[in-house]
Amino acid sequence: MSNKSTIKAVAKAKCPQCHEGDLFSVPVYSYRKLSDVNKSCSVCGANFHAEPDFFYGAMYVSYAFSVALVITTMVVLNVLMERPEVWMYLTMVAVSNVILLPLMLRYSKVLYLYNVGKLKYRGY
Repeated sequence: MSNKSTIKAVAKAKCPQCHEGDLFSVPVYSYRKLSDVNKSCSVCGANFHAEPDFFYGAMYVSYAFSVALVITTMVVLNVLMERPEVWMYLTMVAVSNVILLPLMLRYSKVLYLYNVGKLKYRGY
């Protein structure tokens, strides 16, 4: 295991076991194969797919991200404007959702794998 911290490994979407291999084969904002997770780590060989359809559970994390986005948008609009109209809420949520969609999809899978994945960690 490398000397990298777990927080840095999560932020950079690295392998939960060695903190060096990439979880995704393409950059975050590529929009091509946006949320395809590699089968295994290129450095330590850890299996990222514990079972078929393992990452369906990440939908719950993604839902929490979406709820947080809607609440944050509502608070920001209410602080910046006295009485925003409904179309402003809807537009801001839609625009911010399109912009943040790649991050929300990826990090829902990263957090799910780090918290629920059954990787065996080896101490060196």
